[in-house]
Amino acid sequence: MLRVGVLVSGGGTNLQAILDAIDAGSIRNAKVEVVISNNAGAFALERAKKHGIPAECLSPKDFASRNEFNEALVAKIDSYDLDLIVLAGYLVKIPEIMIEKYRNKIINIHPSLIPSFCGVGFYGLKVHEAALQRGVKITGATVHFVDEGMDSGPIILQKAVEVEKGDTPEVLQRRVMEQAEWKILPKAIDMIANGEI
Repeated sequence: MLRVGVLVSGGGTNLQAILDAIDAGSIRNAKVEVVISNNAGAFALERAKKHGIPAECLSPKDFASRNEFNEALVAKIDSYDLDLIVLAGYLVKIPEIMIEKYRNKIINIHPSLIPSFCGVGFYGLKVHEAALQRGVKITGATVHFVDEGMDSGPIILQKAVEVEKGDTPEVLQRRVMEQAEWKILPKAIDMIANGEI
């Protein structure tokens, strides 16, 4: 059984997609052991509690230095004996000590077809605003392994989504979540849990 930790910062819609996929049996041989957020007000923590999953808040603001936070985050991850760490809208840079320790055991979902609209500053609605501003006809989402760069690790899965006439960033964001993110993130976890990657 793959022991999964999910790191979140906000509402937790991707977390919900993971929990729903586990409940439906489309993610096999995996269990979410903990949900960790940097934001005490994140609704994702409520989603975890409703599922009987430990929900923890660990914010860089609560530490004297980023190094202290990084060490506390790694210690928290270590305490759950995790096999896979899933970044599901986690807006904190992952410390290099954690990337080294959990090499190829951290995955991220990004709301574009990497290498488009990714890297520093591209998160949330900003990604969809940039896609619409550029005039792309196709966008989508990418699941990738996390390395020391920003959205630069090896790609696991991608799914394209059409941009439609009259799209706003909010409408496009919702379509990318529904048609791509909520499908490929659970699929990637299932593939990892069952030795297909």
